[in-house]
Amino acid sequence: MQEWIVTTMESLGYFGIALLMFLENLFPPIPSELIMPLAGFTVAQGKMTMPLAIGAGVLGTMLGALPWYGAGWLLGQERLGKILDRLPRWSGISGADVTKSTDWFQRHGQKVVFWGRLVPGVRTLISIPAGIAHMAPLPFLLYSTIGVCLWTAFLTYSGYLLGANYKLVEQYIDPLSKIVLGVLVISIGIFLFRRWQNNKQ
Repeated sequence: MQEWIVTTMESLGYFGIALLMFLENLFPPIPSELIMPLAGFTVAQGKMTMPLAIGAGVLGTMLGALPWYGAGWLLGQERLGKILDRLPRWSGISGADVTKSTDWFQRHGQKVVFWGRLVPGVRTLISIPAGIAHMAPLPFLLYSTIGVCLWTAFLTYSGYLLGANYKLVEQYIDPLSKIVLGVLVISIGIFLFRRWQNNKQ
């Protein structure tokens, strides 16, 4: 897959970044943790500019988020889950994933769309429960775009700094993402506990 990503970006340039990030949101096995750091490395070589590389990544990601949002909106949790369970395993998303992401969304509210864009493994899935819940398009696009911009810029700049070692980003992102997810869950827990205490008084 790495060779295909490199070839696509080298042959298609900015459009290749947008295309890869679009596909990454449709098929999670394609890693943004490799795509955007490679784009950053390409910027370091002087073959691209940072703003356009990040912009292409954001555009592709947002376009890729819309099909899952639309599917959740139109099909609902049960029908979409059944359809995904019929897909081959390499597609990366199952009915169980839809259930988990929907439960998460219901517990933590609409702002989780922003935080979810910063957590690998959740980034793609978060569009589905937002659609299922019929979250208004404008807040969905706003929260998503802000989160996507931060995540894409972080990955691209990391690749720029690491240069030829840009592949290290993918190795270090996994434990880092678990820390981010843990902090997020704890923060939400504290917030909910404090609100429960205030309501109790």
